[in-house]
Amino acid sequence: MANLMRVIFAVLALIAVPLAAQQNMPAAPYAYTQLEDPVLEAEATALMETLRCLKCQSQSINDSDAPMAGDMRHQVRSRLLAGESPDQIRSFLTQRYGDYVSYQPQVSSTTWPLFAIPLVLLALVGLILLRRLGKKRSDGEPAQ
Repeated sequence: MANLMRVIFAVLALIAVPLAAQQNMPAAPYAYTQLEDPVLEAEATALMETLRCLKCQSQSINDSDAPMAGDMRHQVRSRLLAGESPDQIRSFLTQRYGDYVSYQPQVSSTTWPLFAIPLVLLALVGLILLRRLGKKRSDGEPAQ
């Protein structure tokens, strides 16, 4: 019985220690601090509105309070201070987190189905409607 208790305690300690460490991490410096330059902060805010929080998924990183969103805000602000353009920052975050991070996905080898499938479906619906309407007219039924 004592050995079983030790094993249970060891397993709980292995689980609890990493979780506690994650909660005690300080926020990145620019996670909740705006830039002093209002022009750069406006650029950062505009960019952060177009990037998705990967934890919340329905909020931009500008609106989210998740720690991951704070880290992403820090990346945006610190990279703007370093002289990178918003497009370079978006490219970096897309490479790091995937295409899903952007609310404005670019056409690429992984995202082209997102753009092509709606067009294919629209064309298919148009063909079906044309065939049905054409068949009704050729059968002598009045078109509506």
